[in-house]
Amino acid sequence: MSTLAGKIAVISGGTTGIGLATARRFVAEGAHVFIFGRRQAPLDEAVELIGRNVTALQADAADLGDLDRIAMAVRDEKGSVDIIVSNAALVEQASIETLTPDHFDRTFNLNARGPVFLVQKLLPLMTRGGSIVLVSSAMHVMGVPGHTTYAATKAALRSYARTWAAEFSDRDIRVNTLSPGVTDTPILDSQVTTPEERKALVNMYLSMIPIGRLARPEEIANAALFLASDQSSYMTGADLMDDGGVGQV
Repeated sequence: MSTLAGKIAVISGGTTGIGLATARRFVAEGAHVFIFGRRQAPLDEAVELIGRNVTALQADAADLGDLDRIAMAVRDEKGSVDIIVSNAALVEQASIETLTPDHFDRTFNLNARGPVFLVQKLLPLMTRGGSIVLVSSAMHVMGVPGHTTYAATKAALRSYARTWAAEFSDRDIRVNTLSPGVTDTPILDSQVTTPEERKALVNMYLSMIPIGRLARPEEIANAALFLASDQSSYMTGADLMDDGGVGQV
């Protein structure tokens, strides 16, 4: 029997990269997935790639009204949710000298505020024995110049997992963080403006990674499947570092 047979999952940022790979993996294991993102064209492309058992909704993971719409759509179509994967995030590098209030607010609103209210609004629909996966980053345990806001938001997710694991224990809802290393996704492209800059950025990261390569989104999706499924039934409040060793040595 498939690992997630009959399960209902909601995945923010499910149109590209880790979110899309996770959605495809969950559907392959028997789940129905709700994915959402801000742009319709990538949503349409994701639906075509996933192929079946997917509901795509145009929504901003930082907008509380949009999150209300997500919760209502899940309630109206399926009535409950078993798995939440909070994955939507952005990375904008800035030194402390160049960091602006707008940069700070934009990063925290999506990466740290959004997950709180995504979980809050879906929690009434969540079944006993459900699983919440907060996609953090190995950077939450590292000190990498230029990542003041990003690393702080990912550390916030680690704290949420601890708090919520205790808070939701009487409902048998498990909460864990998944902390990937540097993964070859479009989020890398968003940090540069030229192919030469991307190559330099990747080489900088490669110099730090013991395994010597970037992660593939499918590798992170495998870890998300583990945390979402009963394979990790005795894990809650934990942090799964699927990072190629970058945060370990």
